[in-house]
Amino acid sequence: MDEIAACAVTVNQSAGGIVQIEGEECNRVCFVVRGAVRVYRSAPNGREQILQTLGPGMQFNTIPVITGKRNNKASVSALTDVTLLCIPAKDFQRMMNTRSDFAAAVAADLARRLDNMTGLVEDLSLRSVRGRLARFLLEQADKGELSTHWTQDEIAAKLGTVRDVIGRTLRSFLDKGLIRREGSRLLLVDRAGLEEETNS
Repeated sequence: MDEIAACAVTVNQSAGGIVQIEGEECNRVCFVVRGAVRVYRSAPNGREQILQTLGPGMQFNTIPVITGKRNNKASVSALTDVTLLCIPAKDFQRMMNTRSDFAAAVAADLARRLDNMTGLVEDLSLRSVRGRLARFLLEQADKGELSTHWTQDEIAAKLGTVRDVIGRTLRSFLDKGLIRREGSRLLLVDRAGLEEETNS
């Protein structure tokens, strides 16, 4: 902790701000201390794919720093006001080489991230948008997160589709009585029915 404190820099970013841009030089590893960020990639036509949402204790930029391929693999933006603890790449690499406890913690985190990416690939390749949306809604309900934290554009970007498809599918779920709208919130009504939709 003393070694990290000696080299780390605290960075604050307001909600909606861009933390980094895909393709630019990567010179630091960042840990989320407070708030949340989204990690995403963009296509030339402007469409986005959200790779992950990161909260306190989670990090980004580990892979380009470890591999030495010093370009950001994805863009990162602040979902809320966020505080980041950023370790310069050279210091991160030094601690990876000299501190086995630090390296083991990083390896464990990378394993969790790989598991998450494997699930993302499975969803995109094996499930329909309807199934992916049903699974997303169940995950949000289990986390206790309000649906107002996500716009339809953001949900579409996370699930690899477009806003219109998300809107039509949500209306279908509403019509079937699987969910209901309460003001700006979506409430889960029929969990078993929504679980069945995940297999579509």
